[in-house]
Amino acid sequence: MNIAIDINQTTGADRSHILRRRAILEAHPEVRNLFTHDVVTFWITAGIFLLQLGIAAWMGSLGMSHWWLSAIFAYCVGAFANHAMFVIIHDSIHNAVFESPTLNKWNALLADLPNAFPTAMGFRCYHIKHHSHLSSYDYDADVPSEWEARMVGNSSWRKSLWLFFFAIMQLTRIYRLKGTVPIYGKWTYINIAVIAVFDAAVWYFLGGNALLYFFLSFWFSVGLHPVGARWIQEHYAAWPGQGTFDYYGPLNVIALNIGYHNEHHDFPEVPWRLLPRLKTMAPEFYDNLRYHPSWVKLFFDFLFNPRYSLHSRTANTAQ
Repeated sequence: MNIAIDINQTTGADRSHILRRRAILEAHPEVRNLFTHDVVTFWITAGIFLLQLGIAAWMGSLGMSHWWLSAIFAYCVGAFANHAMFVIIHDSIHNAVFESPTLNKWNALLADLPNAFPTAMGFRCYHIKHHSHLSSYDYDADVPSEWEARMVGNSSWRKSLWLFFFAIMQLTRIYRLKGTVPIYGKWTYINIAVIAVFDAAVWYFLGGNALLYFFLSFWFSVGLHPVGARWIQEHYAAWPGQGTFDYYGPLNVIALNIGYHNEHHDFPEVPWRLLPRLKTMAPEFYDNLRYHPSWVKLFFDFLFNPRYSLHSRTANTAQ
């Protein structure tokens, strides 16, 4: 069963996920059994943190003369690890790890440590609006600004630069948004303080190359890297009549099922480990949707195929 894009004429938001959610719950009320918390995610968070800390300590022991090795390891290992941490931050923001909202925030802060830059609570401020006002230019920070789209066009080298500086590009969008929670609040300050103390400790005890490894792992995990194709996969219109797209490839194993994006938007309270089960429980709603089989293919297709541009990201405005 396919749900066509339905636009709220007041906000410009895509309502198709709301409609599919209602239809799925009517047809499969047992889906509510998946509304739970997955504490296993905390142990995965701790494991990835220790892995990244161990690699960073090794890089630090080699000294800054081996900055190039930090760059290689950050691209080949750290980017995948930090990307998984972003998915954990994402689930924590949706309170899908612990029952306590406060514990979920602390889990997000733990997952944020290897980024060497405070991202978790800023993400929290804007991500809920992404769900409630999907693809609305005035409310959704995931939609590129008009000046971004004009500047990048469909040029391969400009798209490459845009992906390389993706973290900065996202920051520039927040100033155009309406009705969002102010980014500066108690938990944002806690996030900044925790990261500052952690970065100082890494610099002092492990050395500059360790901190560089953390920062590069963050930078590559959201940018010019195959996992960066995730940002293209989710809502860039590869096929008409559909606003959200899935990725059902093998990288979901280390990307914690973030490729199940229609399923997540339909039921954000379902933890990442249960999203494949959700798809299995309601196959008539998901099996006929278009999806991407490969992030790597999409990564190069976005860069070198002129049909892809930032205008491919569906953006709706209020009428």
